[in-house]
Amino acid sequence: MSNLDLPDRLNVVEPLVDAHLTQGRADKPALLCGDEAVTYRQLSERVNRLGNVLRQLGVRLEERVAILMPDSPACVYAFFGAIKIGAVAIPLNTNLLPKDYQYLLNDSRARVLVVHASLLAKILEVRPRLRFLEHALVAGGGTAGASNLESLLAAAAPDLDRAETSKDDAAFWLYSSGTTGFPKGAIHLHHDMIVAADLYAQATLGLVESDVSFSVAKLFFAYGLGNGLYFPLRTGGTTVLLPDRPLPDTVFAVIDRYQPTVFYGVPTSYAALLNAAERSGRTTLGRVRLCVSAGEPLPKPLYDRWQQRFGVDILDGIGSTEILHIFISNRPGRVKPGSTGEVVPGYQARIVGEQGQDLPVGETGTLLIKGDSIAAGYWNKHEATCKTFLGEWINTHDKFRLDADGYYWYAGRTDDMIKVSGLAVWPADVEAILLEHPAVLESGVAGVPDAEGLLKPWAYVVLKKDHPPSDALARELQAFVKARTEPHKYPRTVKFVSDLPKTATGKIQRYKLRALGAAESRAQSAP
Repeated sequence: MSNLDLPDRLNVVEPLVDAHLTQGRADKPALLCGDEAVTYRQLSERVNRLGNVLRQLGVRLEERVAILMPDSPACVYAFFGAIKIGAVAIPLNTNLLPKDYQYLLNDSRARVLVVHASLLAKILEVRPRLRFLEHALVAGGGTAGASNLESLLAAAAPDLDRAETSKDDAAFWLYSSGTTGFPKGAIHLHHDMIVAADLYAQATLGLVESDVSFSVAKLFFAYGLGNGLYFPLRTGGTTVLLPDRPLPDTVFAVIDRYQPTVFYGVPTSYAALLNAAERSGRTTLGRVRLCVSAGEPLPKPLYDRWQQRFGVDILDGIGSTEILHIFISNRPGRVKPGSTGEVVPGYQARIVGEQGQDLPVGETGTLLIKGDSIAAGYWNKHEATCKTFLGEWINTHDKFRLDADGYYWYAGRTDDMIKVSGLAVWPADVEAILLEHPAVLESGVAGVPDAEGLLKPWAYVVLKKDHPPSDALARELQAFVKARTEPHKYPRTVKFVSDLPKTATGKIQRYKLRALGAAESRAQSAP
């Protein structure tokens, strides 16, 4: 489907890690993290050592190895070490609660967990209820003896033969961050990372060997895994890893120190960075030639302010855990601000109605995608797999419309749409208007039933500093929306909040806003 000539026998560690040793890059930095610089030679050797540690523990083909680590070289060694021996690597979100790790580790049946010492307490809290976990390898100090990862790596052999896997063997799982329900493990195959890197990173972004990549999106989810790991490794480039939270001052310090050329963020991070830059007077991104955004639609006002301040385009796009990375994107020299862009070459898209019929240009419907980086399915979730994976096509459960120029415009998730007086209201449209107001940092809009049970738009608004909340400002925001769109779309209630509930990828969890609004509405109408 991708028109890429991939061999039937493929272990993806060979093209992403080992091949560089014979291509003249052995001593080139592959990973930069703090004061540590890891060359391609060192990366290959340490991946081998970790693979040998796992083999000594009896890890076999197709067995799962869970990884709970901040973005760091050791996280990379664990990821590729597992894949090289034919096991399945599972990076886990580092921001979850102990009960979440209990679910993920029991669902995946991982026998081995590679965990950072700073996160170990969350595992120990639920350790008696982890039915399948046998070994925890602890990185970053805090433990001694058999489970200390650094000691095990030092003692392990530096050579390792790759497992004889096919391009269609499972290589890694990614658990969906999920806007609703339990996370689902998307099963990705050895060829998926090559397809995404070749079609998007190289053919769409134009990523090359000389690029230095820096992603504030973390390696534990699909967007960050491509940005921060297999994109730069596929092109023989260098990546900068940040273990810490990507707060604006920290991100700007990394940009100044390492001088990346390609920067990846999500709309929330771009808004925070821009806000900080406007307060400090900063106007430079160093050597950054290209910025990329995904996770939520990038509003046009945010794009415009960023472009005016830094002179660098943000290429907005959409990807998913199931499709691995971005499949619709703006591209260099072809940006239409506010849109999600054009289909990435090698993928196909359809917009369909409720009966599955193709819709004409301008009509909003459900987006289906076809492409060769799509996961094989969800682990242990047959019904969900059947609803999402439709043969060669996948239902993104996102609503889009296509314009006459071939650009796609995001409308929301299939369950986000609000019917007001029989007319459709898409939250993303109202949120984009609110963001144009100078007091608004970000907002989330959801449908909340009124006293008669009829849905009405509520807006939850995060204000910029120096803009205190008030009833007058709430009324001003309502009027602001009314003046810029159809009357039925304005938010009937405006609530000021300190932050919005979001997934790991930065998507607003509108179902939580709906539940919050419903509870407040009931309380207001109670006698």
